[in-house]
Amino acid sequence: MRKTGKKSILVSDDALTEVVDFVITLGIMLLAISVIGLAGYPLIEHMKESGHIDNIKQSFAVLAPNMNKIVTGKAPSQSVELKMYSGGGVFVTGTSYMNITMDTWNETTSATETVSHERQLRMVQNEYRDTTIAYENTGTWARYPPGESVVVTEPNIAYDNNSMVIPMVTITGNSGMSGSGLIRVIADGGQLAVGRYENVSRVQITISSEYYDAWERYLGDSIGMHTVDINSSSHTVSMEKNYSQNIDVLVTISPMSVTIE
Repeated sequence: MRKTGKKSILVSDDALTEVVDFVITLGIMLLAISVIGLAGYPLIEHMKESGHIDNIKQSFAVLAPNMNKIVTGKAPSQSVELKMYSGGGVFVTGTSYMNITMDTWNETTSATETVSHERQLRMVQNEYRDTTIAYENTGTWARYPPGESVVVTEPNIAYDNNSMVIPMVTITGNSGMSGSGLIRVIADGGQLAVGRYENVSRVQITISSEYYDAWERYLGDSIGMHTVDINSSSHTVSMEKNYSQNIDVLVTISPMSVTIE
């Protein structure tokens, strides 16, 4: 039989080139899919967690003014709905406290007297992954890894040239829930107590709190106090300010019973 001059398709150079090109293309596609799986999925998860944290911050920014209606006597109770995300929880917790010390001029004795108030505050706190966000003493605070805390909404400490108002919100309760879904934070107020002090020449505020460093920045930037002492081990900061012209100080003590359900 006479042989033809044509090569078999199985051994043709063009066929081999096409096979090699296909293998290379398939390898590149598999590599790209692997890279997307390894790098893209954690990025998507991080973006999702960041979105959850932003939503928690916004919900606590709504929680605070509602709770503060009890503090100011505008409402006897409040119920606020919050959303929890898997891996987190909301709890009534903490051992935070505030001490207020003031130097006042006693006209009767013609001498300076020192008076003080100290109360345990505690907080309503959302714990999600490595981030915590809390309502504490009329303000909202957040702590992110590796540990620095920030102010989300400022507390209701008011100061002008002649007077200062300092709230002390004492939260009681020990309930909490973890998981995902909608929950309610129910707060009931108690008897509001107000202490009024005139001719105050010095105010010192000491706060022990998980968010002590954010409290330090707030009292320094917004109230004009300077740091007397700060202890990162005990999460405590002391701030004070002297007033050349004496001021009046109102200390409001607002008890609040909080239930999570």
